[in-house]
Amino acid sequence: MISIIIPAYNEEERIGITLEKIQTYLDQNHPDYEILVVDDGSKDNTIKIVKSLNSNIKIIKQEINQGKGAAVRRGMLEANGDICLFTDADLSTPIYEIEKTLKAHQEGFEVCIGSRALQSELIKEHQPWYREMMGKTFNKIVQLLVVKGIQDTQCGFKSFTSSAAKSIFEKCKINGFAFDVETVFLANKLNFSIKELPVEWYNDERSKVNPITDSTRMFLEILKIRNLHRDL
Repeated sequence: MISIIIPAYNEEERIGITLEKIQTYLDQNHPDYEILVVDDGSKDNTIKIVKSLNSNIKIIKQEINQGKGAAVRRGMLEANGDICLFTDADLSTPIYEIEKTLKAHQEGFEVCIGSRALQSELIKEHQPWYREMMGKTFNKIVQLLVVKGIQDTQCGFKSFTSSAAKSIFEKCKINGFAFDVETVFLANKLNFSIKELPVEWYNDERSKVNPITDSTRMFLEILKIRNLHRDL
């Protein structure tokens, strides 16, 4: 079974379309699946819209907004699939790119990381230049301070075998956007086999990531990662 985890915070404009696309694709190609929407304390109609779909989507509600990392962590720990994938509510990476991660898992890889850096031609709609520049700078800092060898830690499309998901996410402590870096760091420290894969990607102009405040917070978070897991 495949588990799809979607963290959601005030996603009433996008969540319905995203879920319909995911369900349609999986119904046709991988009918043994579950979808877990982790609502991270939304104040809009996100939950109401998900419930209106009359499907077997599981809703996990965080009573207060804790951060994307906390939402993904909870979803991963409550998932039942043999393969667990998290993707963003805007579906910037189309769900059909899961075929690449499933193939890599079949080849024996335990952690698959979607990447925008390996084949630039797969970026169909780019971010503004300053966001791309900040992203590249952030990844250079990540490689210098936390983990080497992964070209793009921040793409919101990653999958794990069940055992890898449980082992990694039960140790995660970062609640904010830098949880991606912590996830890769832990996967490496725990000696899971990792495959970075080029994926198609479309920028959504409604991104909730603030290029100034969130980037500063992410930088401070990555400085903590090694210290948080110094006993591993």
